Parts: sequence; structure tokens; C-alpha cells
Amino acid sequence: MALDLTDVLVIGISSRALFDLENSNAVFIEKGLDAYRAHQLKNEKKILAKGTAFALVEALLRLNKISGKKLVEVIVMSRNSPDTGLRVFNSISHYGLEISRAAFSGGTPLSPYLKAFDVDLFLSKTDEDVQAAVDSGVAAASLYAPPADQSLDQEQIRIAFDADAVLFSEESEHIYKTQGLEAFLEHEKKNVNTPMKEGPFAKLLMTLSYLQHHFPKEKSPVRIAIVTARNSPAHERVVQTLRTWGVSVDEAFFLGGLSKDEVLSAFNAHIFFDDQDLHLQSASKKVPSAKVPYKSTSPLKKQGSEDMNG
Repeated sequence: MALDLTDVLVIGISSRALFDLENSNAVFIEKGLDAYRAHQLKNEKKILAKGTAFALVEALLRLNKISGKKLVEVIVMSRNSPDTGLRVFNSISHYGLEISRAAFSGGTPLSPYLKAFDVDLFLSKTDEDVQAAVDSGVAAASLYAPPADQSLDQEQIRIAFDADAVLFSEESEHIYKTQGLEAFLEHEKKNVNTPMKEGPFAKLLMTLSYLQHHFPKEKSPVRIAIVTARNSPAHERVVQTLRTWGVSVDEAFFLGGLSKDEVLSAFNAHIFFDDQDLHLQSASKKVPSAKVPYKSTSPLKKQGSEDMNG
């Protein structure tokens, strides 16, 4: 009988997102595929250091042990060939990660395989693969380098999201970008009781909220926060939309232009998802961070993302 992943959170993760493969990647860029293959085979038994998303993956897989049931499935998805990918699985075994499935595409694009594996979230350090995933309708993000120092909670996984163009559609952000702050506030006030459309990470938020229901609320090992540049009165539409979706978050921060990095540091996020480099450059110094790109067809993609509402 085939494994049913319908009610399971499926994470697709590249080998460079899970482990520190920057030296190996440099060999590929500077010397080519044959040199890269020789480098990986030579170092096959050498255990890789942890990458940006390692702590997130470790914490998510821990939910299976806490609950006593399969809630999370992690699949390594890499452009490596099967033989060069063996080093990755040696490292997975060394760290005791419960990952048994993989897709090694041998240099071809990964996006066609994401839906075949029912992937809910794809994490990578290759912008091309992330963009292709987003364009195909899969929640995906490009990981920044990990912070130099962070002591993560071992009992609880903490995930933080930006609001506009991440959890919610980019409609309001587009108004802010093209018409300015006053037009944005007027639009949000006028539509306060009209739920925002789902953004690329809305389904992921709903799935995480569903996972929380497997645990007592006061002892939930999953904690979710929204960290957004919205403030009053634009905050109310966020609350009303979440109510319509039947989703409640544990914490929300409406910063009104204040820097997000210190709040994220205090929240101690395992990962923070945002659409703007402006916020991510500082946030990534404090917590693991990932950029959610706009679809290639989005007008925001053409205009650039700086100075948007966030």
C-alpha cells in the first residue's frame, strides 16, 4: 500500500539548505561538474556541518516523536546525482535524522517533482529552483546564510511569517507600492471586513495550525508568530482574515516600520519568512531567514521589492 501523506506536513529541502555545502558548491562553480563529483566522492565519509535549515528540520521531525504519529515528512531534493548524494545520507545518518526519502535529479530542475512528492514547503539556497517552485504554485523560499550564534529552544519549534505577499496576497502591498501609504490605509480601512486572499504561505500556516491541534494548547511544541510592518489601523484586517480562515496565531507584532530583527531575536525563531531583502538582511543576522519570491508574472517582480509595506 502506498504511503498516504494527505494529513502530513511534507518538507522538501535541498542538500545545501540542510547542510553546509558551500565549499563543495564553490568547487562546482569554479572547476565544473567533474571536479565537484571527484570532491564529493573523495569526502564521502566526511560528515557535513549543519546548514541554515538543519535546526528547523530537526525540530519538525521531533514532532513525530512527541505525538507518537507521523505528522512531518522531510524529503531531500537535490540536483546531485545519486552517487554524489551519498555523502548527504551519510551525514543524515550521523545526526540521527529520520529522513529516508530523496530525489536526486542529476542536474535537472527539481520543480516537476515537488507535486509528485506532495511537497507543502520547499527550502533551497538556489534561487532558480525556488522561483520555479513558486511559479508552479508550491510554497518555497531561498535561505540566507545562518546567523553566527543562536541558542534555539529545544522543546518548541518557533516559526515567524511576514504578512503581505507571504501569508496574504500581494494586493495590498501593490497598492502601497504604487499609490503610497495613505491609499494603502484607506484601502485596508474600507475592506477591513473583507478577508484578504491567500498568499503563497497561507496553506502552510493552515497546516501548522492543524498540527497544533494534536497537542494541548498550553503545551504545544509549535508556536507561530506574524511579524509585519503593518500597524493600526491596518492590523485589524489581518485579525479578521485569520478568523475567517479559522486560524489563530500565538503571537503577532505590528511594527509600523520598526526593525523586525530584535523582535525576531526575542521570539527566537527557527525560521522567518519574508518577501523583502530590506528586512531579511538584518533579520538573518539574528535568526535563520528565508526569502519568499514573487511569481514571475507578478507586477511586484518587475517593480522590485524595496520600500514596500512588508
